Amino acid sequence: MSFPVLSPPPCCVPSRERAAILERSRRDAAGRVRATSGSTAEMEKLDGGRFLMGTDSLEGFPADGEGPVREIHVDPFYADRHPVTNEQFAEFIQATGYQTEAERFGWSFVFQGHIPKEAYDRLVDRTVRGVRWWCKVNGADWRHPEGPDSSVAGREHCPVVQVSSTDAGAYAAWAGKRLPTEAEWEYAARGGLQQKIYAWGDELTPEGRHMCNIWQGDFPNLDTAEDGYSRACPGNAFPANGYGLYSVAGNTWEWCADWWDPSYHASATAVNPVGPPAGTNRVMRGGSYLCHRSYCNRYRVAARTSNTPDSATTNIGFRCVRDL
Repeated sequence: MSFPVLSPPPCCVPSRERAAILERSRRDAAGRVRATSGSTAEMEKLDGGRFLMGTDSLEGFPADGEGPVREIHVDPFYADRHPVTNEQFAEFIQATGYQTEAERFGWSFVFQGHIPKEAYDRLVDRTVRGVRWWCKVNGADWRHPEGPDSSVAGREHCPVVQVSSTDAGAYAAWAGKRLPTEAEWEYAARGGLQQKIYAWGDELTPEGRHMCNIWQGDFPNLDTAEDGYSRACPGNAFPANGYGLYSVAGNTWEWCADWWDPSYHASATAVNPVGPPAGTNRVMRGGSYLCHRSYCNRYRVAARTSNTPDSATTNIGFRCVRDL
């Protein structure tokens, strides 16, 4: 598992290459994988149609490829109301005997603030260069998110974490669903609002009310948890968006099906886009409880980032979608 190194997009793309990308992306969109057998319980039916994707806001990160704003069309689909929970993931494990990648590796990444000080030397193998708050902890996995001394008892309705993109895809296939495309994810997260900064509007805390689970305080040293949480919280802890979907901002990052590229979308089809045909990283959306304006202002609805498909941490989860 590793953390992505982002590269800025090229300043321009030759017209011949743009045409090739457009044609390839049209074929990929037409042949995209569909899932129609899963239960629609605890899902919302979304009508699809046209929406404005991305942002040209100065708050955005151009190197992430948040812009340009473009009109996108997605077909109707169902989306999970909440991220997949520990309880739901446990049912999958019990039914299939699946072993997550973190379990096979024997370790995973844990945020430093969630490791007891008295156990730090015993649990932490090493830290990640450049982002020292991420610690390699032996025995960390979905059942033991912060290491072998932790468990998910009492967190049955919280999003499952310590799952890789590969693990998320395996669960989705078992459930007769799939991971959302990045376009579907943003359409769903916007909840019918056009070009708002957040899933609920343009104010982070309207009338002083916290609308999502993110970091307050001095990152990464002190989380004052003014929103009530300092780690992943139940999916319904904050209000749903306009489409009835919960936890689309903050709490846990959510895996998307698309391969990551900071510029591919600028030349790709605008009808049911599915991202580039290959890559090294998968797209993640929504931000997490570790996001703070000073460091990771990516709980904005247009924000995006990525990670390698085998990576797992205490702040990455997922939700599923299903075709009509």
